[in-house]
Formats: sequence, C-alpha cells, structure tokens
Amino acid sequence: MPINKALARIKENFNLFIYPGRTKVLNVLRFLRLFVSSFMVGSLVYYYGFPQEEGAIATHIILIRSSFIFFILSYVIRLFFEFEVIRFIKANWFEGGFMLFLFLDLISYFFVGQSIFKLIFEGLATESAINIFGVFTQICLLLIVLMEFGKASQRLTYLKINPSILFIASFLILIVGGASLLMMPEMTADGQGMPFLNALFTATSASCVTGLIVVDTATYFSFKGIVLIILLVQLGGLNIISFATFFAAFSKKGIGLRHHTIIKDFMSYDSLSSTHGLLKRVVIMTFVIELFGSILIFLTWDSRIPFENTGQKIFYSVFHSISAFNNAGFSTFSNGLFEPIVRESYYLHVVVAGLIFMGGLGIPVLNDILDPNNLRQRMLFPWKRLQLSTRIALYTSIILIIVGALIFYFAEVQNPYQNSEGGMGELSFFGQLVTSFFQSISTRTAGFNTTNVALLSTPVLLIFLLMMFIGASSGGTGGGIKTSTFAVIFLSAIATIRGKKFVEVYKHTISSELLYKAFSIFLFSLSVVFVATVILSITDPNISLIQLVFEEVSAFATVGLSTGITAQLSDPGKVVLIASMFIGRVGVLTLAFALSKKTISTSYKYPDGYVMIG
Repeated sequence: MPINKALARIKENFNLFIYPGRTKVLNVLRFLRLFVSSFMVGSLVYYYGFPQEEGAIATHIILIRSSFIFFILSYVIRLFFEFEVIRFIKANWFEGGFMLFLFLDLISYFFVGQSIFKLIFEGLATESAINIFGVFTQICLLLIVLMEFGKASQRLTYLKINPSILFIASFLILIVGGASLLMMPEMTADGQGMPFLNALFTATSASCVTGLIVVDTATYFSFKGIVLIILLVQLGGLNIISFATFFAAFSKKGIGLRHHTIIKDFMSYDSLSSTHGLLKRVVIMTFVIELFGSILIFLTWDSRIPFENTGQKIFYSVFHSISAFNNAGFSTFSNGLFEPIVRESYYLHVVVAGLIFMGGLGIPVLNDILDPNNLRQRMLFPWKRLQLSTRIALYTSIILIIVGALIFYFAEVQNPYQNSEGGMGELSFFGQLVTSFFQSISTRTAGFNTTNVALLSTPVLLIFLLMMFIGASSGGTGGGIKTSTFAVIFLSAIATIRGKKFVEVYKHTISSELLYKAFSIFLFSLSVVFVATVILSITDPNISLIQLVFEEVSAFATVGLSTGITAQLSDPGKVVLIASMFIGRVGVLTLAFALSKKTISTSYKYPDGYVMIG
C-alpha cells in the first residue's frame, strides 16, 4: 500500500511538472502533424502524377521514412504528456499498434540495413512482390495521413458551419481535387494529361457516383488514372465526411454532438442516438460487402475473357465490385458489361446486380435488416419488425424492380432492333430474364448496361426515365428523388382520392412535415431537370430531344446510362451535366437549405384561405 501511494505521488508530481507546457506543446505538435501530412500528400501527388527519375524516387523514399519517424515521435510525445497513459493507449489502440508496426520496420532498417517487411516480400522471389512492397509502404503513409486528416476534421465541429454547407463543400473539394489530379501527365495513357473540362466532368461523374463518361475509361487512362477514378468513386459513395470521421473515431475524444448532428442529417437516421457507432459500421460493412463482391466477381468471370494475368483479373474484380456497390457504373471495359463475352456472363450479372441493389438500399437499411442484434431481437420478439423507413425502401424497391423488369422484357423481346448482335432477340430465355432484371435494377441507380441502350424502344426509354428519376433509397449510394419520396407522394395521392385526412402506411401516420419535404424534393427536382433540358436543347440542337432528356435525367439521378451522346455534347452542354450531377448528388433540398436564410420564427398562423384546386 505505501508503494502504491508513493507511485501515485510521483505520478502526480510529474503531471504537475509537465502541465504548464502541455497545451502549447500539443498544439504545436498538432499543427506539425497536419503540415507534414499535407506535405506528404503533395509528395505522393508529385510522385504518381509526373514522370520520375531514379534520383527523385530515392528522395521520395527518404521522405516517406522521415515522415514515419516523425509520426512515431509524435505519438511518443503525446503519450509522454498524457495524464492517463493506460486510457490513452486503449483509446488510441489502432494508432498505437500501427506506430509499433512502423517502429519495428525502422529498427530492422537501421540495424540490419533492410526493412524486415521488404525482406519478407523479397522472400516471395518475384519482382512483382518487391514492387508490391513499395505500394504497401505508401499505403501505410496514406493510412497515417487519413488518420491525421480525420482528427483535423474534428475541429470543424467547433466552427458554426451549416451542415448543408459543410456537406456541399466536401464534395466540391473532392471534385476539384480529383479533376486536378486527372490533369496530370501520368494519369492518361498518352502521358499528356486530361483537358480541364473533361477532367472536371470525369471527376464529377466519379465523385457523384454517376458513371457518365466523355472518354473511354479502359483505353484513355493509365493504370494510375483508373485507380484514381475508383478512389473518387469510393470516397464519393461513402461521403468524404463519413470517411474522414471514421478515422477520427479512433482518437480519444471521438466525435462531438455537432458532428453527430451532421451525420444524422446526411445518413438519413431518424434519431441522434442512432448515429452512435454508425460511421464504423458504415465503413466496415461497406468494405466487407465489397470484399465478398470482389471474390464472387472473380469466381464468375468467363474463362474466355482475355485477362493478361491473375493480377489484372483481381483488379478488375475489385474495381467492378466497388463501382457496383457504390452505384457508379464505371467499368474497365470499353463497352461496359455489354463487352463481348462479358455480356453473356449471366452469373456475373447476378452478382453485380446484387451489389447494386444493396448499395441502392443503403447502409442504414442493410444494418436494420442484417445487424445480428436486430436479427436476434426479431427472433426473440416476433412482434418487433423492421423500421418503417426500411420497409418502405425495401418493398418499394422490389416492386419497382419487378415492374421495370416485366416492362423491359415484354417491350424489348418484340423490338426488331434487338435481333441484332447482342440484342434480346438472340438470348436464351434465362439470358432474357437476367438481362431484364439486371437493367431494371441498374437503371434506377447504377448505370451498368448489358444491352445496347441506343437501340432500346421509345416506350422503354420513357419507362427508364421514370425509373431513373425515382432512383435509389435514402441513405443509399444512388441518386434520384429516392424511393421514400416516391412512396410518400404516391400514398398521399391515394389518401386524397379515398378522402382520407391523413396519409397512413403500416399503421403509421406520415407527418405533414415529411409530406411537404417529399413534394418539395419532387418539385425542385423536376424544375432542375426541366431547366437543364431547355438549356441542353439550346446548346446542342443537333441531338434529338428524347436523347437530351434521357442524358439529363441520367446525370441528375446519378445513374450513368447514356444513348451514346455524352462525348458529342458541346462544352456548355457538358457544364450543364456537371451541374446536374452535382445537384443530384448533394440533393436539391440540401442545396436549398445551404443557400436560403433561416426563418426567424414559425410560431404564428394566418387565417385559413380557400383556393380552387383542379
């Protein structure tokens, strides 16, 4: 007991000794970590974006190792100034374990002359394995930078920034940054870089998970450019705020009340308390689904597809899994999934369609359906059911998929143009069913195509317009007005026809606030599409109106399907689509809230007025 008291006394005196300079040291260290992180991001950008000579590569490696030393020392200093050491280690277990990993690597480098992990990679006795070590090292650096930016993002919670503005700003930064990177020489196959407008269009399409392209992704971009596109898709699908905050969740302070509010607003959760642990679940569930999707896609590739090697086959699998789950529609094939041989891989189509469907439903809905605790509760207590928002999203999506598939099947089987190569007329019955359901699922959210969209009949194009306009579910990675908005408006119309005073669904009453919101989204969205289409008809009068409308709705709903006119559009036409993709991704109401002034008071009511309707 005396020993414990003596140790406690020594610890108390030590804390009193370091306390006066603690705040200043930690603030300086925080600034230095952010500065070094930004500098290393610049170093990575230069390294991958421009041709490198041998000396520049050696300098880059030295910078990476120096940054590792800095971050290890930073962790040790923070640990030194921490009053409760054990609590700090437990709260920062991920960072601490990662720093120990880097420390062992550096120790082996200084004492043995080589990194122990490089020796492991060299033990694989292949040149590609040694190259993988270089990529592995830079991934470590990127992981550290992401954690530091995640911690820095916590400072946003202390600023009185409108969550809508913060949400919009995150996408603007992602788009502008992505466009700037795509303009670098090493991102394109010809080494010339991408022109500004096309780079902005591609970055917007990727960040807003749309999939419209002005160049052939498979041949125009280098491997680095294709990797950048899929990273933009992943960040855009997760939302940059959610992605950054996930890494901040490893810090000892976690995320604050204001940040919880931001998450609640943009992840479509119905209560503030339900956002607890949401970000970790979002990222972990996303990566798990994409991993299993990659494995299934890898196993379902047709053996006749001419992959150069197993590495390319793995990369294509990962790329299409991420693109499908995030409802992006980007593909590494020139003709998308309509590529010869690929369009006949029906089991592959089923896997991709499943990923699209899950991504379109969104993590909140998937969490409600698949979370082990929720499953256990529903098994123990049969009266417990899925949340109202989950049921609306799930059942509306299933109904729309079935209706869309049936219409597509019966319309396109009779379409004489579909008797051409790759058309519905030459497919087996199973192939026709899979194609019909695939296009019904993809049309609403993803933009993948296994048939020639340019040859679709006009009735099918019109149905596709409606399906794209409705889009995915709230909280999903797709666009459109959302299934919940469509369901609420439809139920409201039914209630009005039946003379009911309230809108009811599953023994719940839809509040007037939600009704106003649904009708506002519908009206604003329709207005954006109409205005954009009018402008497109002026800028590109040589293109038919149905094609312009289809292109605009596809852009606004972040779908990505096209009749093949995207690259033919004039520069002003491309700007219109860029604006449409951005507005469609952030949401018309989000944009309206960011631009409008807050009402001072709503605690009043004027006398009722009568207006003739109909």
